[in-house]
Amino acid sequence: MNWQHWQRGFESHLKLERTLSEHSIKAYLTDLQKLIRYTELQGGPAQPSGISGPMLTGFIRWIASLGVGARTQARIVSGIRAFFQYLVLEGVMDHNPATVLETPRMSRKLPEVLSLEEIERVIDAIDLSQPGSQRNRAIVETLYGCGLRVSELVNLKISDIQMDAAFVRVTGKGNKQRLVPIGREAMKHIRLYLQSARQQDPVKKGQEDYLFLNRFGSKLSREMVFQIIKGLAGKAGIKKTVSPHTFRHSFATHLVEGGADLRAVQDMLGHESITTTEIYTHLDREYLRENLISFHPRARTTREP
Repeated sequence: MNWQHWQRGFESHLKLERTLSEHSIKAYLTDLQKLIRYTELQGGPAQPSGISGPMLTGFIRWIASLGVGARTQARIVSGIRAFFQYLVLEGVMDHNPATVLETPRMSRKLPEVLSLEEIERVIDAIDLSQPGSQRNRAIVETLYGCGLRVSELVNLKISDIQMDAAFVRVTGKGNKQRLVPIGREAMKHIRLYLQSARQQDPVKKGQEDYLFLNRFGSKLSREMVFQIIKGLAGKAGIKKTVSPHTFRHSFATHLVEGGADLRAVQDMLGHESITTTEIYTHLDREYLRENLISFHPRARTTREP
């Protein structure tokens, strides 16, 4: 059977068995198309079972020669490995030829974070006399108080909030659910929003359970949340590039700085791998280094010879 047959099967495998997001599935299939194109250019086999390890190594070298970055190369390697592992599971191949591929080394860029003082400035920039302000305050408190992704925030439902237990049920990547504790300030402002502005706004049919609504009674879009956060950061005079994800990074960083267990932070963020969460230990070390430079008497000044 040809490439297209197994490509369709791989798509179903990613969707049904691995429950990946549409975005991830699209990326994997696009990368597989690159491999198919490469085999056509090289006069390679008409079906994937004829692919060998050296052919795949040549493919990755070809991708690199096109100027593709290390992060994208790593994603392509991951997708190609997953495709051939699927063929092994289907009994098409007796081994995965992509195991010979090495993942390019990547420098991990530390994400932008806000200090506690900057978080307070963003909150203070909310004018509670304006329409939508109570909702916006609840949004900021929830982003920072729970470390949610923006997609998780806009899909948060009233029925997901366990008021008495002070937890929220969050549906993350791959429709995986997790329970995240919610702080007193976030809970307080969610309650205020539900008791005041949320009751006054019109609600469209089918949108009744979504927590955060726009002025037309539908759930907020991701783009709208970005605009709200960008506007507040501008009013607060913060020069950093601030997005909803900045509050997620700040949530995790402040927990690690405060001594929180890394596994607990991983669970709250919904990271599948602890290595993703470990970036916040690097942030913590950077925080310590900056404090050393700022406050240690022999680190602050350089003596002239």
